Amino acid sequence: MINFTDEMRDLYQETILDHNRSPRNFRKIEGAESLEGFNPLCGDRMTIYIKMDGELIADIGFEGSGCAISKSSASIMTTIIKGLDKKSALEWFEKFHELITRPLGAKIDSERFGKLLVFAQVSEYPSRVKCAGLAWHTLKSILDGKK
Repeated sequence: MINFTDEMRDLYQETILDHNRSPRNFRKIEGAESLEGFNPLCGDRMTIYIKMDGELIADIGFEGSGCAISKSSASIMTTIIKGLDKKSALEWFEKFHELITRPLGAKIDSERFGKLLVFAQVSEYPSRVKCAGLAWHTLKSILDGKK
């Protein structure tokens, strides 16, 4: 279980800012399935592109605009999901959703959440939950075959 120190908060904030300034996989993928997600509360809008090879996510990218939380969440998501099978990607979605919607003060298992820990504090700011979850929910909709 983890308790956040000021040093950890600063490190996580810097990681989010880094992914916002230099997002990974920020590109359109020709010939890929795509779906646009929109957060009317914040104005975040992004399109997720995914190219499957059977059940394997062969490539994933995104384009769009939004706040630092939504853009960094999409960036980190693509680095985690690329190369996974559909089932594993959906399991990561569930972990992410659990992390950002957990009750305030709930203990966090750092082993379970790994790279997602940078978003652990999002649950303290309900207005930011939709920002952080936009890319992930859009990905889930694509994988579930919803358009």
